Amino acid sequence: MARIKGAINAKKKHKRVLKLAKGYRGARSKQYRIAKQSVMRAMASAFAGRKQRKRDMRRLWITRINAAARINGISYSQMMHGLKVAGVEINRKMLAELAVNDAAGFASLAEIAKANA
Repeated sequence: MARIKGAINAKKKHKRVLKLAKGYRGARSKQYRIAKQSVMRAMASAFAGRKQRKRDMRRLWITRINAAARINGISYSQMMHGLKVAGVEINRKMLAELAVNDAAGFASLAEIAKANA
């Protein structure tokens, strides 16, 4: 039975990591050991960043809704409560979109929320 050496698999693994580290400065893109650490950290940050982006977007929507709601004479929390009591099922993303692009439509929702708050 022939002896199998690990060089082919090691080379493949190294090439994959170095390809992911392309564009990094200095040894981070040239030396496998350092590139591997940089790539692992970058992957962890990218994973966390995808979660963070969702939080940031929700914060932005809430800020926009609050600003538009206060223009219509109601606070954000009262508006959300009023809409929930009235049975209006509209998510924050769409409310923020209305607040920015359709002031009249948002105003009508604010009136509904005021009536039910």
